[in-house]
Amino acid sequence: MTDAYLTVAERATATFEVRGSEFLGHVSPAASVDEAEAFVETVREEYADATHNVPAYRVPAGEPSERRPGDGEVMLREYASDDGEPSGSAGKPALNVLQGREVRNVAAVVTRYYGGTNLGVGGLVSAYSRAVQDALDAAGVVEERPHRTMVVTTAYDDSGTVRGIIESADVEFEADYGEDVTFEIRVPVAEAAELADRLRSATSGRVDPD
Repeated sequence: MTDAYLTVAERATATFEVRGSEFLGHVSPAASVDEAEAFVETVREEYADATHNVPAYRVPAGEPSERRPGDGEVMLREYASDDGEPSGSAGKPALNVLQGREVRNVAAVVTRYYGGTNLGVGGLVSAYSRAVQDALDAAGVVEERPHRTMVVTTAYDDSGTVRGIIESADVEFEADYGEDVTFEIRVPVAEAAELADRLRSATSGRVDPD
């Protein structure tokens, strides 16, 4: 689960026309099936007057809380639907683009407004593929590394040392200064164990990252 992977940087939409039919390709980052389904539903609601809203996604199987560092290779849930288009002409081509570009943690929906001219299966395959390709290009494909959240609680005496180590690791964190000091750190999975060891060593074991 420590390997880098490709995904989209942000939500994006790309639009084009083919023989009177308008196609809109939408993509969004999605870390789970629930997030992917929520994005699909959002697009369906926004474009409820469209002839078709064809979904496809590649996301980790299971919820984030069920996936732990060290679980090994992430199992992907891949899904696509033709949403009323001829079988194999829409959803599968859309999913094939996600697979071919080797992106994951991503959901796509292609919206079609029928323009009165049938495109044939070959024309549909080409159009749905292009819609996802264009949307990926608009969103930008980036390399991402799996992260985890590490929580560190320390007494004030050690808080300066702990904060210094966290800052030197160049990771995102939030600090809560209450009765004790709690740091919530977003750290790449591949670097989590080393950071935890540094914190324990620097505080003679008084800090035990969770």
